[in-house]
Amino acid sequence: MAERSLVNENLVTVGRITAVYGVRGWVKVHSYTEPMENILDFSGWWLQAPGAGGQEGWQPLEIDAGKRHGKGLVVHIKGVDDRDIAATFCQRDIAVAGSEMPQLEDGEYYWHQLQGLQMISQFEGREYRFGEVVRLMETGANDVMVVRGGEDGRERLIPYLPGEFITKVDLEAGLIFVDWDPEF
Repeated sequence: MAERSLVNENLVTVGRITAVYGVRGWVKVHSYTEPMENILDFSGWWLQAPGAGGQEGWQPLEIDAGKRHGKGLVVHIKGVDDRDIAATFCQRDIAVAGSEMPQLEDGEYYWHQLQGLQMISQFEGREYRFGEVVRLMETGANDVMVVRGGEDGRERLIPYLPGEFITKVDLEAGLIFVDWDPEF
């Protein structure tokens, strides 16, 4: 098997190993994919090294089995058949190469593409800088962007509703334009 390398790879976090499951090397996985089972379709998993950050903080991880269990997923780490060894993989993020992500239609974006963008509101003829999209969250009704900083330093929760509040996303410029009252 050819050794995988992180050279020229943009990693996208798609889940997290949360806890051990059983005594034979299985672990519970919290998937960020929709539906959750889609995480099992990726062939090359990377596991965040303990306490590490950046591209150098990832190591290849081979999974040889995975399945839905209750409301979540469990996977078996190849070559790991001991609960104590499996525990060393817990509380660490799982990533895949961005090139493995399915192509989206025009106007559709992955959450990781929106995080870090600067948000500008064009409300009633004025422009307001709201700050950076620090994360997104699922609320059931619609996704919500958490935006911090900007001119007034506030945190805002803005629904991700293209055509209603989101007027334009410009990934190249790193900007999201919204029609949102700065008082909210």
